[in-house]
Amino acid sequence: MFTKIKNLDTAFRHVRAFTIIVVLCSAASSVYIAYKSFTTVARLQEKVYILANGKAIEAFASDRKENIPVEAKDHVGMFHHFFFTLDPDDKVIKENITKALYLADGTARNTYNDLRENGYFSGIISGNISQEIAIDSIRIDVSNYPYGFWCYARQKIIRPTSIAWRTLVTQGELRNVSRSENNPHGFLIERWRTIGNEDISTEQRK
Repeated sequence: MFTKIKNLDTAFRHVRAFTIIVVLCSAASSVYIAYKSFTTVARLQEKVYILANGKAIEAFASDRKENIPVEAKDHVGMFHHFFFTLDPDDKVIKENITKALYLADGTARNTYNDLRENGYFSGIISGNISQEIAIDSIRIDVSNYPYGFWCYARQKIIRPTSIAWRTLVTQGELRNVSRSENNPHGFLIERWRTIGNEDISTEQRK
């Protein structure tokens, strides 16, 4: 009888030891899995996938300060593209100007209103004129905030009988604002003005 009790006690100790080992292994496994999951999620959050032309392109997240020059240049370029790309179609003009005005403050709207009151846009429509812009360079000063910028470009004005080229130099400042669908870079152009706009050449169309 004592032998049976001893055997039961030994078996109980073995089962208890085995149970403790299983619990410790499970706890260790849970901690390891949680750690790996956390590190994996953190690593995945550093990756951004951009859908371009139906293809997913991997990009990497980084500090906004590192991207300021690149994003600021693209913001300025987008604004000038929309503001100065015009065709003899009232709907196209309104769509492009609307997109541009989301990227700038009242100084851009004042310029638009002045051009409209002076008949600039109606002249484009009645004269069947198209206008394009070719940006040569954009300079951003990130040493001071708001960030100053200078845009150097050329305007191509296509008339039924001729093509004219003009220089275009503008200046302004960039202020940080919230990103949105209409303003993906999160900048707002302020104190925008044209400081140079001169004829370069004119050629007759064949």
